[in-house]
Amino acid sequence: MKIVVFGLSITSSWGNGHATTFRALFRALHSRGHKIVFFEKDLEWYASNRDLPQPDFCQVRLYEDWEQIRPIARRALANCDVAMVGSYFPDGIAAMTEMLESAAPVKTFYDIDTPITIATLREQERTAYVEAAQLRGLDVYFSFTGGPMLREIESRFGLREAVPLYCSFDPERYHPMPASRRYECDLSYMGTYAPDRQPRIDQLLVEVARKLPDKKFIVAGPQYPKTIKWPSNLRRITHLNPRWHPHFYSSSRFTLNVTRQDMVKAGYSPSVRLFEAAASGAAMISDNWPGLDTFFKPNSEILLPANTEDAVRYLIELSDHERRFIGKNAMERVLAEHTSEQRATEFEAAITARESLRKNIAAETSQTLIA
Repeated sequence: MKIVVFGLSITSSWGNGHATTFRALFRALHSRGHKIVFFEKDLEWYASNRDLPQPDFCQVRLYEDWEQIRPIARRALANCDVAMVGSYFPDGIAAMTEMLESAAPVKTFYDIDTPITIATLREQERTAYVEAAQLRGLDVYFSFTGGPMLREIESRFGLREAVPLYCSFDPERYHPMPASRRYECDLSYMGTYAPDRQPRIDQLLVEVARKLPDKKFIVAGPQYPKTIKWPSNLRRITHLNPRWHPHFYSSSRFTLNVTRQDMVKAGYSPSVRLFEAAASGAAMISDNWPGLDTFFKPNSEILLPANTEDAVRYLIELSDHERRFIGKNAMERVLAEHTSEQRATEFEAAITARESLRKNIAAETSQTLIA
């Protein structure tokens, strides 16, 4: 298939979790023989932080102005098998209109921010990147979030089909690595600053660091306010190139996952960091939310502290054998269920099902007209 995508940056992962999700999925689809053309707006903060300027698994069309790129996008849509607009694409509403008016056989939306999108559309008819009225024209709504929200999306917005397409990881890139002195610590966290995540980071990492001054801690990620006062035994890394992520996770005794509040409320919204950390063999500590136990089994594949004291207890009381056992169990789980190859086959299956349905409808319509 030729797949045309309009998405947030794939060339830069700076403060952009979409990049690793796109990279894993499209690399796997490319390896299965598909061609991907990716339209990306050339934004300043990504242009100065490109860690994958020329992906070898897709053709990137950088542009500055939508009106200038529109004729090229229109030609690409006229000659593709699948079209996709991603959430938070800067010209998303215009791209959705172009896609829906095109002859693309299968028209899709990939919402990597489903709870945020739906929370906004419940209150108003549009977000910055999609209008509610546009959704009913889709063939498939691919959602970062699974669970009950999928049925709400279908019923509320008149969608034909909403299916989960969770993030994934590439096992060739994410696997246990020898511990690196550069990233050795007792507890780490990786993620862009978000105000609604910070209280849980404070509770499950910063306060733990204050209570355990002899332990080492790392927080990696951009956009943290300079006003935050970090403990002296906590090291900050502003941005970490994805190629170092498995080294980072493999060098942490434990690593922390904290989820955005909209994702917590919706549930069934695993972060790509969960899968990448698990693939690297890390023992994970996480906040809890509905549906988490469908991805990892509590206590044997992931640890779910209720408070600071629980997190402190994990660091002090769990033996290395117990810690490695938890990491090994989580790694086996994601290798069985959440690789990029598996996600690519799920994508293909959804597209094939939609194409088959469309052909059946066309055949039935033709027979009715003949009769």
